[in-house]
Amino acid sequence: MNPEPTLRMLLKSFRLPAFATHYEELARKAETETCTYERYLHGLSQLEAHERRHRKIELLLKQSRLPREKTLATFEQNRLSKKVRAVLPTLCEGGFLARAESVLAFGNPGSGKTHLLCGLAHELVQRSHSVLFTSAALLVQKLLQAKRDLRLSQELKRLDKFEALLIDDIGYVQQDREEMEVLFTLLAERYERRSIMITTNLVFSKWDQIFKDPMTTAAAVDRLVHHAVILELNLPSYRAEKALEKARQGNVGVTGQENAVEPTGKSPGSGQLRGA
Repeated sequence: MNPEPTLRMLLKSFRLPAFATHYEELARKAETETCTYERYLHGLSQLEAHERRHRKIELLLKQSRLPREKTLATFEQNRLSKKVRAVLPTLCEGGFLARAESVLAFGNPGSGKTHLLCGLAHELVQRSHSVLFTSAALLVQKLLQAKRDLRLSQELKRLDKFEALLIDDIGYVQQDREEMEVLFTLLAERYERRSIMITTNLVFSKWDQIFKDPMTTAAAVDRLVHHAVILELNLPSYRAEKALEKARQGNVGVTGQENAVEPTGKSPGSGQLRGA
């Protein structure tokens, strides 16, 4: 005859690891403080809920593939315009995810757009939202390979599990027609269903460099801006500024600075909510 399982074994079988770990410690404390059974159970339940949330966030963070160091805590927010700083706290609350809105960050190379959206994505993960970070180049190649293997629909379904898809550096992707088609398919699939977050150094008027075909470009832009928050980062290169600062501190000359780039220009609705 098998011996009856212990309380610890039962709690583990019920998948209550925090209960199993802390029930003895809290029982002794309850006896000392003459707690009621209800209060004792409530204390254990709070520990279980806290540890479950912690494990969930750790899993979401791992699945997100976000750079761990690119958080809002490590971003110099005083560099941002007042409009962008004003809308950022609302974005961090994550309400735009339920409305399937897009967040588009425009800026010159080194302006901090990737860091900013990664920081926003970290805040969303801390609120138990699922996010996936990927470069545009890697995403397009994965979609293209899935199409060639006749499993594009399965790949789109996998991406659909994430509430937000953060696509980095979309302006650097120089598509051929087949690559352009899978990227457009993704944008169309998520339109008004799931959120997309994009960083780019190209204003919309130059997106024909990405999609080549004017009609496809117009359709892609239309879907993105219909329900979107546009963040304009017309800022000098953060990396160049730090290099100059370091050089001044060391009293040495700076060579090989980044080539100047043309400003992105103003995008309509910078830092403002667009659509419903």
